[in-house]
Amino acid sequence: MNRSQKHLSSIAGALRRVSVFLVFTLALSASNLVAGVLVAPTVIFLSSDSRTGRMTLQNLGDTPQEVSVFFSFGLPTSDSLGDVRVRLQDSAVTDPKACLDWVRAFPRRLIMPPNGTQVVRFVANPPRDLADGEYWARIVVKTQDATPNIPEPSGEGQITTKLNMVMQTAVMLKYRHGDVFCELELKGASATFRDQIVEVMIDANNVGNASYLGVLSCQLVDATGREVATKRTQLAVYRDMRRRVMIPIPEGEFVRPFEINLNITSKGRTDIAAEDMLYGNDIEYSAVVE
Repeated sequence: MNRSQKHLSSIAGALRRVSVFLVFTLALSASNLVAGVLVAPTVIFLSSDSRTGRMTLQNLGDTPQEVSVFFSFGLPTSDSLGDVRVRLQDSAVTDPKACLDWVRAFPRRLIMPPNGTQVVRFVANPPRDLADGEYWARIVVKTQDATPNIPEPSGEGQITTKLNMVMQTAVMLKYRHGDVFCELELKGASATFRDQIVEVMIDANNVGNASYLGVLSCQLVDATGREVATKRTQLAVYRDMRRRVMIPIPEGEFVRPFEINLNITSKGRTDIAAEDMLYGNDIEYSAVVE
């Protein structure tokens, strides 16, 4: 075999290695299915009274899963259009509300057999001079097939690949210390009518020392007081938040101008246990749709 043939053979061998495809997901529901592994719950609460917590992982697939657990930081933030996203930060975190440096997970790496269940425990060791309030981290659970099979090439020089799906989900961890409270301030709200859609925009500010978790209800009525439409959405405000809600106008004989009635409350959340909820103030606001 000459040098050129050896070079081509080396390239073909390298291409036979596994191709890895990364998919990142963010936990938003009461439980999450990540590459066949069920993660629950999606919010872990620790406190100065109870510094330990637990999460249950369940492999629902028929292949072993390699799982790793680590911590990151990321809060829901919004842009000028009211779109909300979470950006995870794994290093150089300087936020004073971050607790990822003093929480630990056990175990951090494991192999889950098919239909297996594993409990992951969390322990917090906060600094002695910690101020009252709520502190945050994201528990990141990454999973992939533990024994991916690489197909054998069918002939000389054939290239084979294997798609190995790597899934990742981020679960919120909250540590509460001392006197914690949540209070929301509505800085502004507006509603505009365009193309048979009412666009509601709210600007809220969290003036408490803990996150405000609640429900935003938008009721649209016409000039006679008849209800046109209602839309409810969950709300999580850690600091400032601009939130947009789009309400399509259904068919019907409605009299303009429309009016929007807003209600924000920390009651009515069904995705978090009542004993873990921190209840804050309610807000009601009405405005004429422009």
